[in-house]
Amino acid sequence: MKIVLATFGSLGDMHPMIAIGIELENRGHDVTFASMAFYREKIESIGLRFAPMAPHIDPSAVDTDEFREMVDAKTGPEKIIGDLIMPALPQMYDDLLAAAENADVLITGELIYAARSVVEKTGIKWVSTTLAPISLFSAHDPGVPPQAPWFEKLRFLGPLFHRAAFDLVRWNLSGWFEPYKKFRADLGLDPNDHPLFEGKFSDDLHLVLFSRALGKPQPDWPKNALQTGFCFYDGQADTMPQGLDDFLDTGEAPIVFTLGSAAVMDARDFFEESANAADVLNRRAVLLYGTGQERPKIPDDKIALFEYAPYSRVFPRAACVVHQGGVGTTGQVLRAGVPQLVMPYGHDQHDNAARCRRIGVAEIIDRDSYNAKSAAHALLELLSDPSYKTNAETAKRIVNSEVGTRAACDAIEAVGSGTWQSQKCF
Repeated sequence: MKIVLATFGSLGDMHPMIAIGIELENRGHDVTFASMAFYREKIESIGLRFAPMAPHIDPSAVDTDEFREMVDAKTGPEKIIGDLIMPALPQMYDDLLAAAENADVLITGELIYAARSVVEKTGIKWVSTTLAPISLFSAHDPGVPPQAPWFEKLRFLGPLFHRAAFDLVRWNLSGWFEPYKKFRADLGLDPNDHPLFEGKFSDDLHLVLFSRALGKPQPDWPKNALQTGFCFYDGQADTMPQGLDDFLDTGEAPIVFTLGSAAVMDARDFFEESANAADVLNRRAVLLYGTGQERPKIPDDKIALFEYAPYSRVFPRAACVVHQGGVGTTGQVLRAGVPQLVMPYGHDQHDNAARCRRIGVAEIIDRDSYNAKSAAHALLELLSDPSYKTNAETAKRIVNSEVGTRAACDAIEAVGSGTWQSQKCF
């Protein structure tokens, strides 16, 4: 089959799709990856075809203040949807239409708001996906909005309250989607379809690409949802930076500090404060400070600094991982079976962090409260209370029992061949 995967975002958004794309290619399918031009070299280097799809951003060229707006809890969603996605909708549609010509299946990530219009105009079979629980807007398992972390305390109010809260959010954000309504109307399609809520779910198959350790199936998920578990891709997982293996092998398990691939571009003093926290605790540490980022000035033989290392090789050898809470990083820590300290920025990160805390594997520090003292205090609790490690091992067993990539590709093949039958996974 000819299969097109389309996604937009950071490596946390790209990697699950890459995992699926590689598996489908290995099964003999013709796979094309549609995304912003910045990722062309990465996609083609792993042997997949690439098709450019708007909007196009070069993260290395984004102004620091503008990037901070993108990852900020309050300004991030409107910045990305209003300033990036909406103006690019017509071009995204044209690009996706071209990439999907004569294709059998279209697979899309979040924010591909032109997808339903392409599907309705062409009749192509469509598989939509969700990477993080908050994106499903379940009234039975409500997420924690980045603008209001305190909302977690209202979970006990039940589905009726949360369904009303979602309706309020829908009304409050209606202005963001006026360009979408016009775009749809200009194509002769229903302008009242909503790409943030019901409109983003395919009528053929919706893949839920996170583990039950992070969120279990709910009765108000899409009727054709299939939860597969995480789809892991870790770049060149067989390549470790020189010296890191030796550091990991020659002492106690270190604390690993990382901010993923996006938040790391707004690290501020995170790595310096983290190194000081490790020093307070007299613990070894690994700081993964980001590809192309300035090396933190930390002269300490107990601290190892590297731009990048494959999480799947490092996290299982850590005593604890401190990170930003993106779902890709969170999944890798859950798979490693170690405690975690989360410092969320925005988007899905507060909700992922809260879920990890509720299952007893994590603690949370607010971005503005993170410093050497607060980090050392939280890390001391995580490292001295054995229940965090015990709970992390339980979550690890759940994650490792799932076969996310294989299950997702089996379902995609069934959709493409016309043999898929919607099956409730709850």
